[in-house]
Amino acid sequence: MKRGLYILLISIVLISCSDFQKTLRSEDIAEKFTIATELFEAEKYSKSYRLLDQILPKYRGKPQAEKLTYMHAMCSYNLKDYYIASYHFDKFISLYPASEKAEEAAFLAAKGYYYNSPVYSKEQKETVEAIEKLQLFVNAHPNSEYLAEANTLVKELDFKLEKKAYEIARQYNLIKDYKASVKSFNNFLLEFPGASLRSKAMFYRFDAAYNLAVNSIDSLKEQRLNEAIGYYNTLKRSYPNSEFLEDATTMNEDLQQQLNTFTTKS
Repeated sequence: MKRGLYILLISIVLISCSDFQKTLRSEDIAEKFTIATELFEAEKYSKSYRLLDQILPKYRGKPQAEKLTYMHAMCSYNLKDYYIASYHFDKFISLYPASEKAEEAAFLAAKGYYYNSPVYSKEQKETVEAIEKLQLFVNAHPNSEYLAEANTLVKELDFKLEKKAYEIARQYNLIKDYKASVKSFNNFLLEFPGASLRSKAMFYRFDAAYNLAVNSIDSLKEQRLNEAIGYYNTLKRSYPNSEFLEDATTMNEDLQQQLNTFTTKS
């Protein structure tokens, strides 16, 4: 019984594939339109896309073109081919700006760029591009039903850039290039004033400045001790309940002692 059912299912699949191949080879554009639509509605996006790819040029300038262009883009999106999907959605918007699907297409085009954003440790060109696209959507559609999701995606991408910049600065600290670490953390704090990693950045900037100061030659030591103490004061003022404050205070006491010793010798 089971074997018979298996054979029946295989036969149906083979017949279905054979019918699809016949449709692909067919010159009947109307039939392809119908089958492509049925496949799309059945969520068989790969097959639908192949047919749509064939017939779209034939329908340019005709009433059906808008629907076909939208389905074509949606097939790419559902197949997770986001580069191509964003391209097709952008094309749809340029061709049919007044379409009832234009807002959705604009959002999905921008969201396609979001999906192409790499992990934070890699080059972030696509992340910057995705933020720009999503921000353009938000500005153009301030009352959109997709607004909350778009803003959430922007925040996620912003954090990725923040994390990238933070880890670069932290890496300088780990390899004991303290001068570069201080500079990188200063740049980070200027570039990301509302960063969720801001308190950590302030501590590790102070930590780098501390190590730079205590290991300095005499001609630079007093200046660097004062700079490090200044970074401690900024950390304490900005984050009086910081998890790092106890360690930072101990380090600052050491800096004060070294500064007193240094100035007494001078």
